[in-house]
Amino acid sequence: MAAFTERMALFLMFWLVVSLSGTWAVDRANFKTCDQSSFCKRQRAMKPGESPYRALLETMELTNTRLTLQLINDNNKVRLLLELYRLQGNITRVKINELKPLKPRYEVPDVLIREPPTEPLSLLSQDENGVVLSLGAESQRVILSARPFRLDIMEGRNVLMSLNSRGLLAFEHLRMRKDTQADPEAEKKEEAEPANQAETVEDAGKEEDGMWEEMFKSHSDSKPNGPSAVSLDFSLPGVEHVYGIPEHADSLRLKTTDNGDPYRLYNLDVFQYELYNPMALYGSVPVMLAHSAQRTTGIFWLNAAETWVDISSNTAGKTVFGKMLDYVQGSSETPQTDVRWISESGIIDVFIMLGPTPKDVFSQYASLTGTQAFPPIAALAYHQCRWNYNDQEDVQAVDAGFDEHDIPYDFIWLDIEHTDGKRYFTWEPHKFATPKEMLQNLLDKKRKMVAIVDPHIKIDSNYKIHNEIRSLGFYIKNKDGGDYEGWCWPGSAGYPDFTREDMRAWWASMFAYDQYEGSMENLYTWNDMNEPSVFNGPEVTMHKDAVHGAWEHRDVHNLYGLYVHMATAEGLIQRSGGVERPFVLTRAFFAGSQRYGAVWTGDNSAEWDHLKISIPMCLSLGVVGISFCGADVGGFFKSPSPELLVRWYQTGAYQPFFRAHAHLDTPRREPWLFGPENMALIREAVRQRYTLLPYWYQQFYHAYKTGQPVMRPLWVEYPQDPATFALDDEFLIGRDLLVHPVTEEGSRGVTAYLPGKDEVWFDVHTFQKHNGAQNLYIPVTMSSIPVFQRGGSIISRKLRVRRSSTCMEHDPYTLYVALSPQRTAEGELYIDDGHTFNYEKKEFIHRRLSFSNNVLSSVNLSPESQFSTLSWIERIVILGASKPKKVTLKTAGAEDTQLEYDFDASMSVLTLRKPGMNAGVDWTVTLG
Repeated sequence: MAAFTERMALFLMFWLVVSLSGTWAVDRANFKTCDQSSFCKRQRAMKPGESPYRALLETMELTNTRLTLQLINDNNKVRLLLELYRLQGNITRVKINELKPLKPRYEVPDVLIREPPTEPLSLLSQDENGVVLSLGAESQRVILSARPFRLDIMEGRNVLMSLNSRGLLAFEHLRMRKDTQADPEAEKKEEAEPANQAETVEDAGKEEDGMWEEMFKSHSDSKPNGPSAVSLDFSLPGVEHVYGIPEHADSLRLKTTDNGDPYRLYNLDVFQYELYNPMALYGSVPVMLAHSAQRTTGIFWLNAAETWVDISSNTAGKTVFGKMLDYVQGSSETPQTDVRWISESGIIDVFIMLGPTPKDVFSQYASLTGTQAFPPIAALAYHQCRWNYNDQEDVQAVDAGFDEHDIPYDFIWLDIEHTDGKRYFTWEPHKFATPKEMLQNLLDKKRKMVAIVDPHIKIDSNYKIHNEIRSLGFYIKNKDGGDYEGWCWPGSAGYPDFTREDMRAWWASMFAYDQYEGSMENLYTWNDMNEPSVFNGPEVTMHKDAVHGAWEHRDVHNLYGLYVHMATAEGLIQRSGGVERPFVLTRAFFAGSQRYGAVWTGDNSAEWDHLKISIPMCLSLGVVGISFCGADVGGFFKSPSPELLVRWYQTGAYQPFFRAHAHLDTPRREPWLFGPENMALIREAVRQRYTLLPYWYQQFYHAYKTGQPVMRPLWVEYPQDPATFALDDEFLIGRDLLVHPVTEEGSRGVTAYLPGKDEVWFDVHTFQKHNGAQNLYIPVTMSSIPVFQRGGSIISRKLRVRRSSTCMEHDPYTLYVALSPQRTAEGELYIDDGHTFNYEKKEFIHRRLSFSNNVLSSVNLSPESQFSTLSWIERIVILGASKPKKVTLKTAGAEDTQLEYDFDASMSVLTLRKPGMNAGVDWTVTLG
């Protein structure tokens, strides 16, 4: 009987996987549209117009830190409480909740890094129509209008943003269900407090399908709390370009949604997603940036429930000719974008980040949710993965193949098949019988491994992890109070309640070396399927009426992946006694996920359009704080042509997270399996990544310190250049490298926009100089990766590429000095041990490199820090130089030295050979 049950389980698993994946395309019928999501349909049916909400000015209270007042819905007399805060750093916070809810409504914890510090609000004026409050800086103020309720944030005479200007504020208050026997005590309470939840007859007649129970396909959502949606509209005068709200497989610039579904934020396991549509994907960051040549602002909607975002614009659909006609005819219509957020439950808690520059908005958001975790340098190198490397011999053969073909790599990855029957924290006993021996062999070569640990736990009484979670009561519960069970890779699985702090602490403890048998210090972790994925659940995820303590899953859904990531990263830190930096990759994410590691764009396909979309997808993540992003190189599904694979390596080598990955059913695709010519091209792309690791590492240090994105859109650095606003086929790494990958099949040339009216850009391969503010046509061959260094910058590289990044730790640097038209340049050099948290104890080198008046110097940016390096400067290449008569090196405590040099007059390139000074000391090089 047991054998039959197991065979039946395997058959069901096979059927589920085939039904989910067999067509190699997303089955849209598995996922809701707005019309199929009752709260979205209900809210979207509201038309802009007169809002029923009125501010009760007599209830206003103003303290040094906040304003509170009550709002009343004149249709149903339900009162809301508005709280308004002025926060440090030019941020305004608006919270709206029920004044007296039937039961508490969910407020998102653990995303903000602290309670945001406030600044004083002052009252400027007040009358029966509203109040005016000062926001301090730059003549900024908030105008609160009473009837109907509306907020306008002003600077001088300009409206920066308006809230409820279209009257679409909606707050579905909690109530008793009318067709059930109500609690008499609750009824008495309602009678005693008519302003609490009283409903008029008119309101009672508005009960609609889906308010108290909802069906999707065969799944029922019991909705015990009834309707609880919240919604608010924002108007952005002068704005035509908005960005963010990942994750969607769409362009960087968000599209209007008038003629289709809103953008959806609801973490889902979408098997082979479609491109260029607003369907939800694996992660959700409810942050939108609005940009114009005059200003950048941001909206952070702190709500973890299913959310839909509508975007409309008064210029949408207008052709360039139409806009010119407006101009000629003197049309005075100011461009405006209107945005509406709709969430299923929780409260309205919104942070309005007022910029005014893109970098200010990044800093403001980082002050709320933290910055990108500073990864170990090896994590920025190349990762080799597939589902699955079969056994230890396979791992050893692949590892040897990279050495044999002289291709560097740092991490090899193991997917779910490495476990004992999909029991995470275990090893398949025959294929991975001696994991420590395998890990030690990698460690001997200064390499590492990542193994997958998913959050669905096989229900098996012989499995230690399951038994402990069950005995501790840590599983999520179903609506009836039992442990929630769903189907995933192991078959029947339980789902730990990661919203519980004690559960997360227990999970972290499982990564200890004495708990995770076979693990070593060079084993890191990959969290997949953490949306969470439930193969037999509604929309391939968890039922919304599952229970997390006092809350329903609907309230916390988009937080689940963040909590899994958080607990796993903490486990890797704890296992080393807090010494070593973790590396954890997650598929699901939320605001704040940047604090815990990397994300990737999920189950893409070996298609040219999927290669192209990787750029805007990672750019969209970067502008909302998540810099450590990449896409599966080569595409997860299907098999890439050799040309597509090469182009994908060339693109991935210039994206933050660089990992090749492939589906179980695809042919093997290690780089040497595509013939010697293609292998050589792939090798060269990977080697380019390794030479630039010092620059990548420095950019991630800056992201960690400041919240600025590593891979960034051009408009971030050129915010007043409209030609950059919609570009998403090229990007910047930091501010000094511009990359325009080749993403078209059979391409013979690309056109790159080089920004900056008074700037120059140097081709990093040929050193050819080009003027900024132009569209440059670049002929390409299969070896071409168009990359340009900004004139006025200094970039450090290590040109001695070895088998792994750790092997290059003490190698020398080459400095590339690209001169501006003013013959100046500056850059930085950051060095630490590359893997511990000792940089927090000031154990690092951070130097400013600058060139002006024919003198190149290195100056200590952090005199209080202590660190030494064996690395030295072996070469300096100056682009745009003139030929000197002599070159003199000066270092402290040493005599001046004349340096040898070569000068290429045809390209104006000066190369200084073997200057030899230590990378951590002060020095100057003078061109005489």
